Amino acid sequence: MEKDLSKILPHDKPMILIDELLEVSLESHYAKASVTINEDKIFFNKEINGISPLAGIEFMAQTIGCYAYFKAGENIPKIGFLLGTRLYENSLEKFENGKTYTITAKEIYDDNELVSFECLIYNGNEEAARAVVNAFQPQNAKDFIR
Repeated sequence: MEKDLSKILPHDKPMILIDELLEVSLESHYAKASVTINEDKIFFNKEINGISPLAGIEFMAQTIGCYAYFKAGENIPKIGFLLGTRLYENSLEKFENGKTYTITAKEIYDDNELVSFECLIYNGNEEAARAVVNAFQPQNAKDFIR
């Protein structure tokens, strides 16, 4: 399985926020990734010694992007657009410096261009955040790039 996130995600560093793709199952419509919080992360805030919990939505979106890459047959990543989320629930005050969080994304709806994923972020074995994330990956994605 390809693990080089710069080949999987249509981002350049430092905007690749997740650190490792742990698992992808096309049969189960599922991906799992992790992120370890440290001062090198672009959204690290020294005042809170961590990252705002709002970044969790992008952690989820990038995990979805990894799943989409494998679903598309490991082709060059296509642009996808985060449309929004339903009720981002989060129990964290911050993503804490030095901690590793696990992100899961399970596809629950797909009509070829519009998709929905149930996403969870775990702090150890405890659920720390959840959301249903909706995304759009148009067939003509190149038309959206200048």
